[in-house]
Amino acid sequence: MTSAARAASGPDRDEEVRTAPAVATGRAARLRAAARRHRADLLVGLLFVAFAGWLTQGLWPAPGTRMLALNPADQTLYEWFLALDARALHGEITLVTDRLNAPDGVNLMANTSVLALGVLLAPVTWAFGAPVTFALLVAGNLAGTAVAWYLLFTRALRAHRLAAGLGAALCGFGPGMVSQSNGHLHMTAQWLVPVLVWLVVRLLRAADPAGRTDGPDRRRMASSAVALALTVIVGVFVGEEVLFLTALTLAVMAVAYGLADRDLARRALPGFAGGVLCAAGLALLVLAYPLWVQFAGPQGVADGMFPATYFSADLAGWTRLSALTVLGRPDAVRLTTGPAEFTTFLGWPLLLVAAGCAVWSGRRPLVLATVAGALVMAALALGPEVVAGGERTGVPGPYALLEGLPVVDGALPTRFALAVLPLVGTVLTLAVHRALHEPGPARKLVPFAVGAALLSVFPTPLPTVDRPPLPEFVTGGHWRQCVHPGGVLVPVPTATPQQPGPMRWATAAGVGFGMPEGFFIGPYGRDGSATMGTWQRPTSALLADVARRGVTPAVGDRQRRQAVRDVDAWGASCVALTDDAPHAPALRQTLEALFGPGTRTADAWTWRF
Repeated sequence: MTSAARAASGPDRDEEVRTAPAVATGRAARLRAAARRHRADLLVGLLFVAFAGWLTQGLWPAPGTRMLALNPADQTLYEWFLALDARALHGEITLVTDRLNAPDGVNLMANTSVLALGVLLAPVTWAFGAPVTFALLVAGNLAGTAVAWYLLFTRALRAHRLAAGLGAALCGFGPGMVSQSNGHLHMTAQWLVPVLVWLVVRLLRAADPAGRTDGPDRRRMASSAVALALTVIVGVFVGEEVLFLTALTLAVMAVAYGLADRDLARRALPGFAGGVLCAAGLALLVLAYPLWVQFAGPQGVADGMFPATYFSADLAGWTRLSALTVLGRPDAVRLTTGPAEFTTFLGWPLLLVAAGCAVWSGRRPLVLATVAGALVMAALALGPEVVAGGERTGVPGPYALLEGLPVVDGALPTRFALAVLPLVGTVLTLAVHRALHEPGPARKLVPFAVGAALLSVFPTPLPTVDRPPLPEFVTGGHWRQCVHPGGVLVPVPTATPQQPGPMRWATAAGVGFGMPEGFFIGPYGRDGSATMGTWQRPTSALLADVARRGVTPAVGDRQRRQAVRDVDAWGASCVALTDDAPHAPALRQTLEALFGPGTRTADAWTWRF
């Protein structure tokens, strides 16, 4: 043994060996102490996770064989987005992709592509498939939102854990959140909202010089502004609509809070406004290019495509219970645009209890600001014209003042009601917290009333159905014999917004090939306005008609020349007809009349180009 080796194995080395177990034991002890200290919080978090798992039980344990019954089209779209986002593991991160709507492509910023979530969970998608990632996000968004609000209530408001748990349960699992879970990942990913609220509160407290001789805490203001900017940046790539609704709600609440506490407004307004402007400026530096791509880049759109008059909340909907709750009735859906938009359905019990809690909580600035925010957002949800019980009243709604403004057009009026849910949860939390710290009958009455009101909107598990099986041509990788690397595969019939099923082929193949047409938002309306999908080329329209009616059309030279032009326009490597296509025999005859004899590949007929 050399002298160096002997030195290394001397007393110092022996001391390291003896202290290593002690260090490990110390860490374990600290972890155990932290777990004991936060065991109530951990228990609440586990309960929220378990409840989210119960609500999504229909997707487990095999998400690849199950899908949401009430909105399968949006699930198909989001799974395609997640599969595309997972290609980030191969270094493919883009804001405009040619893997759909070939050759024009799709602007991912103009679509709700949940880019941040897809990239974050890319390893899960790569290992287990997009359906598993989708199911995790459906459940995770619900549980994560509830946990985030619970932490905000207990940390920022110092609320009692029971009060925070009740309020957070409504924020995470209220009627609007559960209904939006039917395919709208970008709307239920609201766990960033409490983070944004906390950062705004932190900035406000740092800007208030009260109690400090050296003025505002500029270091804390700077860190809050930077963190706020980073959170906004992430929020843009998760869900811009939620971010917009949050910003609007906080703006209303800030004005109301300032009017209720004018001394605080005079003290903190300069520093607070400066911090918000600084955060906005930092965020815009990063977001300038992505936002340009969204509104003015390739395939970008600058307007919303959904009519505000149609996607407005019915005034009567506030007093009804969602059809997706235990006490709800199926006919409630007539008061909304579909089962994914039960955004207002709080019901009389919860509305009355919330109003009573607001009155009982007194004229505290936070309560007044919360109530003001809830009333404004509830009024805006009614759209440009108030509808009551399915009948138009002719009474203009407050939304009419905002209609047509840039950005506002991209948010559906009925979804403004989603901002009401956490505001009601905040009021309930404040009321229960106060009751638990006061003697008298309110100590039991208020928590009981809040608990009973929450039970009235207790949700039922999301309805699910079996997925149609994918063809062996796709699952067995046989498509690779037909499509050039990075080429375009034309499924027959092609995917449309109404029938996006063929997009599941690309999802299962890791978006290894492009497809023409499909389900997306693009600039195919008048003067480049937004539309859902694009127009069908003559050949895809012809094949779609055969798939719909099962009648083989007369095919002549004109149709054959048009088919060649369409294949060239798509840049197609291959046209594929699988055995499970509707009216497959009639489609095969039509394709053979257009392109000649096909080649049998697994359970598909293919035509290569």
